[in-house]
Amino acid sequence: MEIELGFVNEWDHYMKLGAAACIIIGILILLYHEYRVMLIKDYKEKYDYVNLNEVRFFWYAVLAVVIAAAFYANSLATEKILTHGILWFYVRLFITASFVVIGYFVFYSMVRIYYPRYVEKRLVKLRSKPRVSPAGNQMRRLSEEEEDAHLDAQQIAEEASGVHSVDYDVWLDEKTGFKKIEKYESYLHAEQCPECGFFTFKIKKEEIAEKPTETQQGILVKHFQCDYCNHREARETKLSALAKNV
Repeated sequence: MEIELGFVNEWDHYMKLGAAACIIIGILILLYHEYRVMLIKDYKEKYDYVNLNEVRFFWYAVLAVVIAAAFYANSLATEKILTHGILWFYVRLFITASFVVIGYFVFYSMVRIYYPRYVEKRLVKLRSKPRVSPAGNQMRRLSEEEEDAHLDAQQIAEEASGVHSVDYDVWLDEKTGFKKIEKYESYLHAEQCPECGFFTFKIKKEEIAEKPTETQQGILVKHFQCDYCNHREARETKLSALAKNV
């Protein structure tokens, strides 16, 4: 069965337009994300936004490119379709649809496995970026030993809790005494897996192996698992003695 030349040319035209539109959409998605990041002035809020959204927006942009490739592929080999009839038109549709499905899973895995490495570098930079106090002075991030003096008992207990442990950063303006306390939730953060090397190593469970007393430290066990290679690992963290939390 022959296929009309006008239909094929019109089809190819719209497929190329669709491909161009998807490329533009992918670029706009990335620009929108970066614009949102730029609008956030506070580094902690910027950190949280990037941590929760960057991989997702990047995947949307990649998906738009995959769809663009599918549209463009549906405008290729037109001469063969005109020569051999409508059967090859459907063959082309089937082949491109198959490659879209394959590309979806391949690129989804690549984004989930490889892109977090870049995100991690960005998060580390945002977390360590020097804060500026309302007085305009550069603040210093306190060490683990120094920060307990600036946290209340509840914050210290929360930092060492066995539910979903958190980590606090304390920034201090040593000229004015102004301090800024930032809370980071460990279970939302992925680390580099010691087995496969990808940034897919997350806390799955935490438990207190030894409860702290007024005179002795306790032990918190964090159970990690890699979302890629399924590597599991338990790490111990010392909990401050109760006397230090008063």
